[in-house]
Amino acid sequence: MSKTSNHEWKTVALDSLAQRPRCGYKPDGAVCAEPTAMAALALAAHDRPDPAAEAVKQLAQMQQPDGAVGVSIEQNEPVWPTGLAVIAWQVCGAGDDGLNRFQSQIDRAIAKILEVKGQTLQPSDVLGHDVTLQAWPWVQGTHSWIEPTTYQVLALKLSGLSDHPRCREAVDLLIDRLLPDGGCNYGNTFVLGNKLRPHLQPSGLALLALRGESDDSGRLAKTVDYVRDQLSPQTTPLSLSFALLGLAAQGVDVPAEEWLAAAYRANPSTRTSPYKSAMLLLAAARDRCPLTQGNQQEASA
Repeated sequence: MSKTSNHEWKTVALDSLAQRPRCGYKPDGAVCAEPTAMAALALAAHDRPDPAAEAVKQLAQMQQPDGAVGVSIEQNEPVWPTGLAVIAWQVCGAGDDGLNRFQSQIDRAIAKILEVKGQTLQPSDVLGHDVTLQAWPWVQGTHSWIEPTTYQVLALKLSGLSDHPRCREAVDLLIDRLLPDGGCNYGNTFVLGNKLRPHLQPSGLALLALRGESDDSGRLAKTVDYVRDQLSPQTTPLSLSFALLGLAAQGVDVPAEEWLAAAYRANPSTRTSPYKSAMLLLAAARDRCPLTQGNQQEASA
């Protein structure tokens, strides 16, 4: 596959995404917060500010009076995408004057994020992780899990709140949920004495949220090794994207431009999915993505 064709897929994907930055998981699906936020980030990373602005405006329209952002324009709950909206507003809303035009939305969303808490449990022999650590759930009133926690941690870090107690405890939780040999799944480690298997997508997300963190247990370093070793030309689009982003956040770059191009072309459902296209585009811009490199506000926090 030529370098020219590797570049052309990005142009095609960007042009398609720019035509409908307010998007869902499917081309004809309802507008949803997660794909719209990822579209904003991908478009911004590839210097398409106008459609990126349309995407973040949509997220602002979806924000509820209490600061929460629900999963879609048709469903206000659950509110785990609130962190994703903050990330998109932080990246796409900054002006040349140093002010963010979505600061009011960010402030209300951060207040909501800090209000939402995962349910802790009584320690038992059933689960192998520390059930007393508190972070964020998929649904209010349930246990904390990897993916919703990563998005809220990233939102807090990009908002200059890395040292907030909620963020610190969530980092502890993410490290605790890494498997002893590296990687993670949805958030369990051992269940009834059986070690669960890791998966690339949540492992990459955990590496993203744990950028700049230290880990004396060695599980973070083993997770980097796991993700790097598991990547291949056959890795599915979302797993490939999150894995590359997570590795980049940990200072590890894997030459994968041919893999990204092939992943975009391999299946028509990928080319027509705004979410998958946005993730592949974001991974292609991982060397300049605020999720992997941080931003000025985070660095000065």
